[in-house]
Amino acid sequence: MLLCGTHYADVSLRGDTPRFERQDTHAMERRKFLTGAAVATAASTTIAMPAIAQSLPPVSWRLTSSFPKSLDTIYGGGEVFAKTLADITDNQFKVQVFAAGEVVPGLAAADAVQNGTVDACHTASYYFTGKDPTYALACAIPFGLNARQQNSWFHHGGGNDLLNEFFKTQNIHAIPCGNSGAQMGGWFNKEIKTPADLNGLKMRIAGLAGDVARKLGVVPQQIAGGDVYPALERGVIDATEWIGPYDDEKLGFNKIAKFYYYPGFQEGGSAYHLFVNQAKWDALPPVYKAAVSTAASHANLDMLAKYDARNPAAIKRLVASGVQLRPYSPEVLDAFLKAANETYAEISRTNAAFKKIYDQLVVFRNDAYLWAQVAELPFDSFMVRTRPRS
Repeated sequence: MLLCGTHYADVSLRGDTPRFERQDTHAMERRKFLTGAAVATAASTTIAMPAIAQSLPPVSWRLTSSFPKSLDTIYGGGEVFAKTLADITDNQFKVQVFAAGEVVPGLAAADAVQNGTVDACHTASYYFTGKDPTYALACAIPFGLNARQQNSWFHHGGGNDLLNEFFKTQNIHAIPCGNSGAQMGGWFNKEIKTPADLNGLKMRIAGLAGDVARKLGVVPQQIAGGDVYPALERGVIDATEWIGPYDDEKLGFNKIAKFYYYPGFQEGGSAYHLFVNQAKWDALPPVYKAAVSTAASHANLDMLAKYDARNPAAIKRLVASGVQLRPYSPEVLDAFLKAANETYAEISRTNAAFKKIYDQLVVFRNDAYLWAQVAELPFDSFMVRTRPRS
């Protein structure tokens, strides 16, 4: 068809109309055939994608988030997942996302999935260590894995399989769906120079990190994101950890506490998950399972990239506003590490599921850091030392 069109144009531009009119019948029939075939091909191509989509059943899910809408990064992970899934399936698979508190409170998200109140939730699994400490291993534990190592462990170190073996007993199928990267240590109303300074401190600190901190005299509080600021403002708590500069600034912690500590030993990388009701997951056709997993993987990548892009400017703004950055002293970190190892040993003695996954995670972590000290750490350390000072 394109060749014919070019021939027509060439002939017309040359004024060679008589030769065009003298073309034989066979050539004209050949042009008609090719034109008809091209139209048929175009038509079949046009209907192919909708036909594929129409062959799949329409599915509508409700998903509750553990996070408030004001946190565009972490709450946004659920929205990115839902939009990507709709795009992949030509809107055949739709997920309605609800913020924490719209259907159930943020800390009740897993319960809502287990009992079928919602089909899925987007959450931090360590919120539910009260059900079983094993939940924390899917999200973050003190002195665990960083974000890259978590993704590696999940997808190529057997982590997903081990975790879902456990989560199946909880009527949940879990899929990684976001990561914060390494977090900050937290906000304090006073300086923390030694472990003794932690004694009696009321602190919002999530997951097994609360059990670890308790060994150093901290009084841990499990508080959902949207409730942390008023608790800190009213003096219900003396300190809090949340995520990092971008989200912490949004929540306004710098208006109350001025000492901002690092590193976040409690969360070297915090993995967020899509929890799906097990029966709902089992009922999906394979193509939809693949679509859900693909959409979650995109949300996982997008969230970490967003944090890495937005935290640098936020930390500059916080420091410019008068926030005092402080590193945890080696003495404090060593005390937390000792407490963490004691905590894991205690849990492992009575919880076979935790021990099975934790033991495997530790082997993976040790090898991951062996490699990191060869290439990644020296490169990053050199670049930090030599970066231009602004």
